[in-house]
Amino acid sequence: MTILERVYATKGQPAWEIAHLFPAQGEWSVADYLALDTNHLVEFSDGYIEVLPMPSPAHQRIVLFLYRILWAFVTEHQLGEALTAPLPVELWSKKFREPDIIFIAKEKLAHQSTKYWRNVDLVIEVVSPDKPARDYQDKRAEYAQAGIPEYWIVDPQQRVVVVLVLHEGDYQTHGEFKTGTQATSVLLNGFALPVAEVFAAGQSPY
Repeated sequence: MTILERVYATKGQPAWEIAHLFPAQGEWSVADYLALDTNHLVEFSDGYIEVLPMPSPAHQRIVLFLYRILWAFVTEHQLGEALTAPLPVELWSKKFREPDIIFIAKEKLAHQSTKYWRNVDLVIEVVSPDKPARDYQDKRAEYAQAGIPEYWIVDPQQRVVVVLVLHEGDYQTHGEFKTGTQATSVLLNGFALPVAEVFAAGQSPY
């Protein structure tokens, strides 16, 4: 069999030579996860990793629009720091997510790892069309369990921004903001975003 024939014979099969360099599902450690060097978003849960779909250009435009406004606000008021994914956030032992946008208060910054953040104060997720339940259900429950005070769900498909505030261990809806209104924060007094501008940001400027 020629080299070319061997290549075609293995088409569709895993590249085992590469796969064997990594732990099997269920056997990943936190150190293995944090040592990954990839441009994909990868999340970790008790020995298992999940490689998330690559975001679309529209998704990234919205994320960057939100980030620029949030960064400007927290910087102007010296409230802390805002960053975007990829950045692992430890929710609890052996559980990491990579929110689209993360804010942490300045008094917590000195206690953060050089590889990931924990005990963050606000996260924003832009909903991807492949699995909206990931943001509306899975992450809502997990971020509440982690004690994150405020969680924003930005949904380009429904054109709505849902702002959730933690109360006695569960998220309560502060508001479901649609086009023509401004989405507001409880945690960051005075922070507001025109919803129409958020979703308009998803369009190419050219």
